[in-house]
Amino acid sequence: MAWTDHLTGDPLPWLLAADTPAVRAATLQRLCDRPNDDAEVAAARSAAMRAEPIRSILDAQAAEGWWIKPGGGYAPKYTGTVWELIFLDQLGADPADAHIRRACDYVLCHTQASSGGFGASGADGAPPPPSRVIHCLNGNLIRALIGFGCWGDPRLRASVDWAARAITGDDAGRYYQSGTSGPGFGCAANDGNPCAWGAVKELLGLARVPPHERSDIVRRAIGQGVELLLSRDPVVADYPMLSRDTKPSGAWFKLGFPSGYVSDVLQNLEVLADLGHARDPRLANALSWVESQQDRGRWTNRYAYNGKSLVKIEQQGQSSKWVTLRACSVLKAAWQ
Repeated sequence: MAWTDHLTGDPLPWLLAADTPAVRAATLQRLCDRPNDDAEVAAARSAAMRAEPIRSILDAQAAEGWWIKPGGGYAPKYTGTVWELIFLDQLGADPADAHIRRACDYVLCHTQASSGGFGASGADGAPPPPSRVIHCLNGNLIRALIGFGCWGDPRLRASVDWAARAITGDDAGRYYQSGTSGPGFGCAANDGNPCAWGAVKELLGLARVPPHERSDIVRRAIGQGVELLLSRDPVVADYPMLSRDTKPSGAWFKLGFPSGYVSDVLQNLEVLADLGHARDPRLANALSWVESQQDRGRWTNRYAYNGKSLVKIEQQGQSSKWVTLRACSVLKAAWQ
């Protein structure tokens, strides 16, 4: 069976429509296998920079490169600097745009702790302390910054090195009760247990490190993360959780876009696909579940950050081009 045989309708004309050029550009590449230098991809990307929601996000940026207020950028949540950079990467914004270059440099200057990892905002505009470095943010920012062409910056490489050493426990320095609390994705917000959300985000970042430039410790960290994610059925999602919880967070099962620190079944599958595990038989149940969520080849946005993000990207509870693209990309990786 072709991957399209797993769809109950054809979403391609809808995804390729000119009125949503960011989706069109991503669809041409992810589903139609067009290269980066394809003329139609370039035209759609250029149009996306002038269209919503990218245009309004960039218009709201301060000249220095921050959003809402200067500093580490984690707060206010979903409207501060780090979130806008993360969302712009997910929207496929142009790495060469001056706004993007300023935002990347601002984050590298203000959001990185002395340990190398990226952390939640420190007090009084100071960089966050090492105790505030967390895998979910670090991975999201590694992914965005590599996507925006910053891999050659030694500051970004330091954050990758922090991630790998924190995961494996190899000379990671100190762990903290207030942040990353131990090796293997230990997280204070998860009672010190390994955090699957953090693992998904950190692996999304490490997956963008060019394979030929992955150090031995990065490869081992990736392997450790993949082992954690494959240790459970993603659609059951019974990963280690808070002691007071009796079932996984409902957010796991609300497929959405954009994606902040929360993860979902589909993003779990996305990162495993990125790392070459899309056809692992342990994912069969989760893939079937994703297929079951469609309505005539379209998926609904059930976690859209409406009212929380700087600008509205999609409408909660309605058919979503971005979630549909995400789902189709996973099914293509698994069944092509």
